[in-house]
Amino acid sequence: MSRPLKCITVDEARSLQDNWRTTRGRDISNGRGFEDTFEYWYSIDELQEYLDYVREKSREQGVNEPGIRIFLGAYNGRGNKKGYSTVFLAPTMEEKSTNDTEVVKQVNNYAIEPMNDSAGGIPPIKY
Repeated sequence: MSRPLKCITVDEARSLQDNWRTTRGRDISNGRGFEDTFEYWYSIDELQEYLDYVREKSREQGVNEPGIRIFLGAYNGRGNKKGYSTVFLAPTMEEKSTNDTEVVKQVNNYAIEPMNDSAGGIPPIKY
């Protein structure tokens, strides 16, 4: 299998995370009063199951080009989640503009449930 076009190098990934940690992460953790997580884990099987689910539900809706948008979120502080950051995956679908330019954009597909409940590291694991 050939390397996907959007792959980045390990050094680029480290630089992205270092930039986030020094420009945002420190402020978030200081503002919350505890070290927040900044990494989230799903197994390949969980991700594939969800992607297959989105693809099937999208097909049933007649959506030809489904996608996934990744959102940042935060728990409300109750239970064992404390108020940590999280991410959730949300299905998208194409929406064409109503004018003659035929601009296509991806909009949220609220008819398919998002996915959450990843395993976030506490303390977080640095890339």
